[in-house]
Amino acid sequence: MTPLLPLPVRRLAAWCIVALLVTGVFAVGVWLCITFKTAVTPLLLALLGTALLGPMHRRLVRMKVNRSLAAAVTCITVLAVFGGATYIVVHALISTGDQIVGSLRRAGQDLAGQFGAAGTSLEDLAAHAKELLAKFGGTAASGVITGISVVGEMIATAILALLLMFFFLRDSDRTAAALRSLAPHTTGDTVEAMARRAFEAVQGFMRGTTFIALIDAVCITIGLLVLRVPGAVGLGALVFVGAYIPYLGAFISGAVAVLVAFAERGWVIGLWAVGVVLAVQLLEGHVLQPVVQSRTVQMHPAMVLLAITAGASVAGILGMLLAVPVTAAAFGVVSELRGRYAAERPELPERPEEREEPE
Repeated sequence: MTPLLPLPVRRLAAWCIVALLVTGVFAVGVWLCITFKTAVTPLLLALLGTALLGPMHRRLVRMKVNRSLAAAVTCITVLAVFGGATYIVVHALISTGDQIVGSLRRAGQDLAGQFGAAGTSLEDLAAHAKELLAKFGGTAASGVITGISVVGEMIATAILALLLMFFFLRDSDRTAAALRSLAPHTTGDTVEAMARRAFEAVQGFMRGTTFIALIDAVCITIGLLVLRVPGAVGLGALVFVGAYIPYLGAFISGAVAVLVAFAERGWVIGLWAVGVVLAVQLLEGHVLQPVVQSRTVQMHPAMVLLAITAGASVAGILGMLLAVPVTAAAFGVVSELRGRYAAERPELPERPEEREEPE
């Protein structure tokens, strides 16, 4: 009997159904993450911290240190390093914030004088930066209860993430057995391999990004100090923080450094600053990225930008920071499944094309 629809149409309909099902599952997953963000956020932060400092914990364990004590030492180290780095970055940005804002304002005035309205927006933004920040802060702290709740939520998230990281590190030797106990008997190996591949992708991303961010910040800071650009340390701190947002963060922080150099030191030094920033970006793109992150899941820049945009729409700045490692983990899982499917798929004999049976 002749089918109602031809074979290509039936195949297209089947693929459409699969796409709708996958989209629905993804949408439900995003909705659940947003609904339970108070639990999901510290979980993701703890996983990122575990991926970054897992080698330190394993080294302590190999030195015959108790697993719980090694996990506690690692968490205390995280607290000390993160607190010290936060203090340095915030202090550098606060101490040089007036210089940076004033330099941006002068850069906007120069651009407005040279190109007319092209620099007006930058000048206005720099001129009213403090006013905008004051209004923003006043809105955020409009009520005492609201301010206390926001601060309390941040502290609770940090404490919960630290506790989760302690348990993840201490019980890392039992992770494989736990995954196998939760998975069906026939899929235990696949689930374990997928989890390992995803964690390795996140681990490689965190280590590589931290190392690259440090190199970028140090090189740009040294270049700006040599050029005697005011606020070089604060600009270097901005580069370090921005490096955790691939492409966009490096572009924005580098552009701010160049504008400050143009405003404070003139066009000649500004052009030298452009050369420094471009040299560091070329070093990152052609040397550091291929060498340092060669073992991570490689993603196309367009996919990275889409992931950052989606993360920003879901969770703001925190979503931008978490979007790329989460996407890298997803790519790792897909790559593992594809490899297993290709290895286990039997070689099918060639068959003639399917033909529609006559009525």
